[in-house]
Amino acid sequence: MAEIDTQKDVYLFLHGRMDLKEKATNALTGKGFSADKVIMALPTKVGNVGDYMAMLWMPPNPDHIKIQQITKVEEVEPEGMVGLWKGASKEDIDSIPLV
Repeated sequence: MAEIDTQKDVYLFLHGRMDLKEKATNALTGKGFSADKVIMALPTKVGNVGDYMAMLWMPPNPDHIKIQQITKVEEVEPEGMVGLWKGASKEDIDSIPLV
């Protein structure tokens, strides 16, 4: 697993499971991220290369958070719920149990 820089932003994807927002945020802060670095992912704003994506996995009944590092961001036409994230390339680097 790659070394995680907990000073970088982490964009949280809940896949519609707003009921798990607090649990997911607590898991990420337990991993070392500060709560102010956990940002709710929006289709209109994509992160930067080196930032992280944290998504509840596997929808619709997730049991862990998949952490990915953004490796490339390309300009794209937004598409549906994915929006601008369609242009983000990422690499799986870790996972955290959702307990």
